[in-house]
Amino acid sequence: MPSSPIPLCSALLFLPAIGEPVRLEWYNPQGERILPSKRMALHTETSRSRLIIYNAIIEDAGIYRCQAVDGVGHTVEASVVLEIYQRLTFRDVQSPQEFRHGETAEVVCDVISSPVPVVVWYYQDKEITEEHHSRLQVLPNNNLQIHQVTKADEGVYRCEASVEARGEIDFVDIAVVVNVPPVLSVFQQSFNATADYQESVTFTCMTSGSPDPQVSWHRKGQQLEPSEQYIIIRLDGGRSMLTVRNIRQADGGSYTCKATNKAGSQEREVFLKVFVQPHITQLKNVTAVEGSAAMISCVAEGEPLPDISWRRAGDGQTFVDGDKSRDGRFEVRGRHGKSVLTISGVKLLDLGRFDCEALSRIGGHQKSMFLDIEYTPKFLNNHTIHYSWEGNPVNISCDVMSNPPATMLWRRERLTISAEGTANTRVHSASGKSVLEVTPMSDRDFGRYNCTARNNIGVRYQEFILAQADVPSNPYSVRLSAVSQRLVTVTFMKPDSHGGVPISYYLVQYKEAGSQEWRDVRSHSIQTTVVLTGLEPNTTYEVRVAAVNGKGQGEFSHKENFQTIPIREPSPPAVHGQRGMGKAYRLGLVKQDDGGMPIVEYIVKYKTDKEEQWMTKLVPGANDFAMLQPLQWNTRYEVEITARNVKGLSEPTFYQFFMPQKPDITESLFSGLGLGAVVGLCLGALLLLLVLVDISCFFLRRCGLLMCITRTLCSKKTATSGKGKEIEEGKAAYLAELDSLQNVDWLKECSHLRVPQGETPQQPEKLPLKEENGKESLKPDTIEIKVHGDNSIHTKVDDSKE
Repeated sequence: MPSSPIPLCSALLFLPAIGEPVRLEWYNPQGERILPSKRMALHTETSRSRLIIYNAIIEDAGIYRCQAVDGVGHTVEASVVLEIYQRLTFRDVQSPQEFRHGETAEVVCDVISSPVPVVVWYYQDKEITEEHHSRLQVLPNNNLQIHQVTKADEGVYRCEASVEARGEIDFVDIAVVVNVPPVLSVFQQSFNATADYQESVTFTCMTSGSPDPQVSWHRKGQQLEPSEQYIIIRLDGGRSMLTVRNIRQADGGSYTCKATNKAGSQEREVFLKVFVQPHITQLKNVTAVEGSAAMISCVAEGEPLPDISWRRAGDGQTFVDGDKSRDGRFEVRGRHGKSVLTISGVKLLDLGRFDCEALSRIGGHQKSMFLDIEYTPKFLNNHTIHYSWEGNPVNISCDVMSNPPATMLWRRERLTISAEGTANTRVHSASGKSVLEVTPMSDRDFGRYNCTARNNIGVRYQEFILAQADVPSNPYSVRLSAVSQRLVTVTFMKPDSHGGVPISYYLVQYKEAGSQEWRDVRSHSIQTTVVLTGLEPNTTYEVRVAAVNGKGQGEFSHKENFQTIPIREPSPPAVHGQRGMGKAYRLGLVKQDDGGMPIVEYIVKYKTDKEEQWMTKLVPGANDFAMLQPLQWNTRYEVEITARNVKGLSEPTFYQFFMPQKPDITESLFSGLGLGAVVGLCLGALLLLLVLVDISCFFLRRCGLLMCITRTLCSKKTATSGKGKEIEEGKAAYLAELDSLQNVDWLKECSHLRVPQGETPQQPEKLPLKEENGKESLKPDTIEIKVHGDNSIHTKVDDSKE
């Protein structure tokens, strides 16, 4: 870039020479001798030379050499480094910059300065970094690269350049526009019409893209213009409609809808078929060899001849006369009612059904054929290395796909293994598969085995290796955790090598230090964590681990030592409670760490929050609850629970609970019953009351239902003595029943019944048993244990009211 007219740089070099110099010469950074010019002036004196560069530019920077030669031919050189700095300048940066959707866009920001500027890109006021924008990358030439640019990437990007050494900074905003190629679709691809009947047909295509595509209709390579026959309507939303009026025979064929914008163009064809009813007369199945060419012929008749199209059933792709696929493999050629679909380089994915369709103005005719492909055998299994050991059988499977089916043979060292097998080999065959069962008996049975698959198309080989398995390597990083008095958890890392066959389990051995007898524990499956139980407290143990596979047991890991914890007092128990029946409270006891010895008993002390003395209850260590009873209603209780083993007592656990108000008796009786049960009980009680009243009326008043039945049945009078005896017995039974039920409240309603004079008088009425009476009359002698402040235990008879 040229500088200002004022000289930007001049270089002055004074060079003393040995002897009298004969000539002084300057050389530029390219090694070329400098001759005087308008930009470069040379001022040479006897023993010095000065080089002046006017209007210096960036390209003038470099190392300049001054060479002096004396009369004898001695040469002396000196050099000077010329550095040129240039201000920050954006060179011809265009905005907007347009790109095609899906391509890799490179937004150009050509900026120069000396020294080289630092360029930072911004989008939507945020710096573009590869960490946050994986598709956006700043290239070494300071341009911004956008991978697979989309419409969402449109916007204004800022290119900011700075030279920190001079504190110089500048920017330029660049508008990025993404042009999306047209996308064109048609609602219906094929139309039928009858000529010379004043019929019309309308083709519709939908377009989208950016900028909005221009849509045109074409017929036989010529663009159609609006006329009386062709009506073209363009609607909002990218819809374009072509109506062909007064259809004639010559109007049959294809019409093309073409959409074009800056990003490209796309075409879709629609077909108007104006023909007689077609009929396909020839279409046969074809068999081709993979990689070769296949020709499928379809012949149709009609007047006039129909158009013939092809459709691949696998993906619905269609081919018509003159079509050629993008990869060039599919091509259709047709003439005089005959269409030939040629497939070059047939692939297996071409296998399947193809439909041939012949269309006319009346309708169409369609037939299908099947393209079968023959190919050389293909091996499906990539597992070619198998491991075993002497005496252990292993199956080597050779899976093949081929058409026609292949025959398979096994070879070992160029010798064919017969179908009957040998002493240690056996061949099992199935459709598309051959399994060689090998039972190695010695080292010679290990090595390479070859499976050969052959059909009339070709032959293929696959080699398998039978390798000798080994025992696993040793586990490592053995760690001991959760060490207690009786157990420890052992964890370790899997071995680096499993020996070629899966590991079955891990063997953990442990013994007391100084002992010679190891005890074995197997892992569960291949878990790398094993818990050792049944250990002795305060004892040192050694532990080691080995892996076991089908081949055998591998080496043990390094031995690790650990010491179990000595026996100590148990940890405080955990407590949870719930209401019991009546005046009881169930206190759940959850054992924590027992200190290495079984819990002998739990000492439960409890009292009300208003009392000073504690009551004590001893619970066996095997129990998981303590039942506290009898307790007082509407009272808060404090509880202190201590666990004891042979070593001593744990710290106490404190607990509080509250006994509720005294429940209602009726609620207590019926709270557990449902509505149906309560109604049933009431009906039963009513029925019993009616029966008892009827019986009392029978004996006391000589009336009632029972009396009526008795009179009806006993039409003849019995002896007077017998009758009197029966009446007396009946009275006695009734009075005994009445006496047993006199505490029931509802019998009060029958208190008006009186025994007639001359009869046995009724027993005196007893008071119902109420809870208040029960408190005073029922005073069971219960013994409580009182604990005083001096920890002495006293017993006394509980005479407190419940």
